Amino acid sequence: MPPADHGRADEESPLLARRQGQGQGKPRTLASRWRKYMAADVERDWADVVLILCYLITGLLDSSSISVWGSFVSMQTGNTVYIGLGLAHPEESTRWIKSGVSLLSFCAGSFVFSRFHRFFSPKRRWVLCASFAAQVVLTSTAAAIITATGQPADKEEIGWRVLVPIALVAFQSCGQAVTSRALKYNALTSVVLTSIYCDLFSDAELFSWKNAERNRRVGAPLFLLLGAFLGGRISHTSLGVAGSLWIASVLKAIVVGVWFVWPADPAVGED
Repeated sequence: MPPADHGRADEESPLLARRQGQGQGKPRTLASRWRKYMAADVERDWADVVLILCYLITGLLDSSSISVWGSFVSMQTGNTVYIGLGLAHPEESTRWIKSGVSLLSFCAGSFVFSRFHRFFSPKRRWVLCASFAAQVVLTSTAAAIITATGQPADKEEIGWRVLVPIALVAFQSCGQAVTSRALKYNALTSVVLTSIYCDLFSDAELFSWKNAERNRRVGAPLFLLLGAFLGGRISHTSLGVAGSLWIASVLKAIVVGVWFVWPADPAVGED
């Protein structure tokens, strides 16, 4: 009898083990699936399309800001030139002060956004969503200030209602550039075009039928040009620069939604 009992125990052991395994393999809770989904790295393929669309936002913001404030909030090469000219003749204009505020804010934003991405994992879904959500908050706050206080009639004004919106928008502008680094599309910073023009017309396969890099380099300036056109038109309407900022906020909110539904990278394991 004892040997028979021992045999039955051995036969039952695998079955018990399978049942335990089945118990451990029960579907995860909604909260755990949510955490897993948001912690996944997004797929890099076709993400360049989102970055090219960000050039539209850059054109919209910079054309409006240069029309109303006389300084850029994204492209800092022009601001650096304005600062140099202002230091040479500071009595001629206040543009160099606004350009200096924009440049310093952009540098501070680059410091913050880059470390945020680096600390929490650059391509993680929730990180990208949080980054653009922060950009929405900063841009809409600047828009709210202008909506509440009015658009300055004098380009030389350097009061808080001018400098604070410039600082907020410039601070968030680098978020798009940092995202391009996170997704390994280093050329699509959305704040630089000179190098893109150079690389485009230096391309040995410029007229090749299939050339993804060429297509990106064509798309970036075209979308920035479209954004600049729209921003220039809007800034001369009753909507003014506030209207451009509100539209940019909506577009960035759409980007948040895009990252939320973007496919996960199948090559990267999830925590």
